Order: sequence, then structure tokens, then C-alpha cells
Amino acid sequence: MMSRKKKISTWGALVGGGLGVAVLMAYLGGFFVSDKIGPNEALRPESPGPEGPKKTVESIVQTITEYYEAVGTVRPRTEARIESQVTGRILEILVGPGDHVTRGALLAVLDDRELQARLEKARHGLASARARREQARQAVAAARAVYTQAEAAYQRTRTYFDSEAATSQDLEWAESAYLQAKAGLQQAQDGLREAVSGVRQAEQVVKEAQVALGYTKIKAVDEGQVAERLAEPGDLAWPGKPLLVLQTRGALRLEAFVREGLIQKVSLGQHLEVVLTAQGLTLDGTVEEVIPAADPMTRTFLVKVGLPYQKGMFPGMFGRLLVPVQSRQVVLVPRAAVQHVGQLEMVTVRRNGRWERVFVKTGAQIGENIEILSGLSGGETLCLARSHDAHC
Repeated sequence: MMSRKKKISTWGALVGGGLGVAVLMAYLGGFFVSDKIGPNEALRPESPGPEGPKKTVESIVQTITEYYEAVGTVRPRTEARIESQVTGRILEILVGPGDHVTRGALLAVLDDRELQARLEKARHGLASARARREQARQAVAAARAVYTQAEAAYQRTRTYFDSEAATSQDLEWAESAYLQAKAGLQQAQDGLREAVSGVRQAEQVVKEAQVALGYTKIKAVDEGQVAERLAEPGDLAWPGKPLLVLQTRGALRLEAFVREGLIQKVSLGQHLEVVLTAQGLTLDGTVEEVIPAADPMTRTFLVKVGLPYQKGMFPGMFGRLLVPVQSRQVVLVPRAAVQHVGQLEMVTVRRNGRWERVFVKTGAQIGENIEILSGLSGGETLCLARSHDAHC
């Protein structure tokens, strides 16, 4: 008896389950809802509503280019690290991050008291050297006068000696005086040359002191924008220590890393698209530089692409460099033509004068269209799906 009741219960469960499946299939097939149809079933003709006839489109076959997206960063074409050329305490920094500066604008001021003292000392040394040069010139003039007299006396005595009007001793004395005067003139001339050289050295010291003093006024080397401020008043500045980072204003480029397998597709002067995600911009960039060495860690090459100026574009922004890889043909339809039922994707196609629903598989979105991987071959007439009505 118990076995018979168990069998009846089992058969009841099977019958109930089968009935539930049948009801579900009937619902999905549109049996209970008037505006639903099954796959490949013709649609019932409908009269145009108040909005007019439903719109239709055609699927198209189009050749598209596949791109490799190289991630990069927007950077200035030139970036100057402003450093001090002399050692000194910083008295004042006149700019901060974000400030725009012109060529020659004053950026920072250093304590110049020590260099002022050095310049004064150099000027005193120059004055002394010029005084010594003047004394040497006077000595040369005096020595030349003595030499001229001694030479004339020697020539005269020699003439007398030849006419036997002077003795050999007179000639020897005259010759000795002449040679001494000549040596004195040579010595005075050497002293003058040394004094002139001393003046030149002193003038060079003064120039160096003046240049060093000028370095206490740090100025912009070019027009640009201050990106970083690395020092504050009171800090000690010395050669090699950066104080500010100055970026060229308006001259930006994208520095992206391209994998080694695609570097042959990039060449100098080539025009490539650059996408700035934050601004939603697509720019036409020009390849300006390709570093001819791959990073051994990432196996990528650094490519620098010049960008046209755009308001609101700043260094450090994220960007993508689109490198063309290959071209292929795809079937495209407007995204509005694709209907979604759960995980299923379908389009409404007109075939032999009837509207039919066809299951499709979609791919990448290309603008306002979407790629159809399977289900369509191109040239089909489609119904544009609407939120309230999918019929045409």
C-alpha cells in the first residue's frame, strides 16, 4: 500500500514538473502575452501610431582598423630645473607652483653680501694693478730716454774713435753705458708687460665677481609655468641643488610605452591619435622621438608624441596612444537596433516581407554602432528598437 502511494506521488511530481515547463515555454513563446513572438516567427502588421512609421536601418559592412592602446603620460616638451650657480642663503622666492613666468622674470633672490665684498676686493686689486701698470709705463719712458742718450753717445764716441779723436777706453765706457741702458729698457719693458698682464687678471677677477653677484638674482630661462617649488626662504642654495621646476608653457607631448612587437609600426613624423581620457579628447599627435632602446624589464620602447595645444591640458594627465595594428571587415548596426532579453541579444530583421527576430552575438562598440560577430552578414534591413516598442 505504501509502495503504491509512493509511486503515485512520484508520477504526480513528474507530471507537475512537465506541466510547469510547458507553461514556461508557452509564456516565452508569447502564448499568454499578445505582443510577444517566438524566434523566427513573423510579426503581426501594426498600423502607424501617433509618432508615425517606425524607423528602419540597414546593417553595413565596414573596414575598421584595430589599434593597440599604449598607456602614457602628458609631459612638457622641455622641463628646466632651476638651480643656483653660487652658494648663498635664499632671501626670497617670488613664484610658486602654477605661476606663469616670462623669459627673464625674477624667480628668487640670494644673500649677496659676501659676493659684494668679494667684488669690492677685486675692484681694489684692479685699481692697484692699474697703478702698477702706470708706474711701469713711466719707468719704460725713463729707460727709453736713457737708452736713447746712451746710444747716441756710443755712436758719437765710435765715430771719434774711427777718426782717432777718442781713445779705446772712451769707446769702452760709451759702449758699457749703452749696453746698461739697453738692459734697463728691456727690464722696464718686461715690467710693463707683467703689469699689463696683472691688470688683465684683475679685470677678469672683477668680471667673475660681477657674474657671481648676478647669479644671486635667479631669473627664468624661458617662458613657462612653475611646476614645483623645491626650496624656501632661509634655505641654503648651492650649485646642483634644484630650487624650482619650470615647464615650457603650451608645448606638451605624450610619452607612452609601446611594446617591442609593435615598435616597427611607429616612425618619426608619423601622425597617431592620442586619447585624453579625463577631457574626452582625441588629438592628432606627431611622433617626435623614439628612444632606440627597450626597457629590459617591460620590453617596451618610449615614444614621445607632440600634441597640439588644448585649453585645460596639463602635464601629468593620463593618455593613450593608438597604434594601428591591422585592418578587418566587420558588420555594424546601430546600438539601438539590438534588443536584450536576459542574456540573449537579438535584432528584428525583415526577410521575405516579414519581420523576424534573429539571435546575434555582439562585439566591440564603435561610435554609435556595435559590431555583430554572428547572426548577420551585412545589408539586412533592421528595425530600430524602442524602449516602449520593438516592432516596425
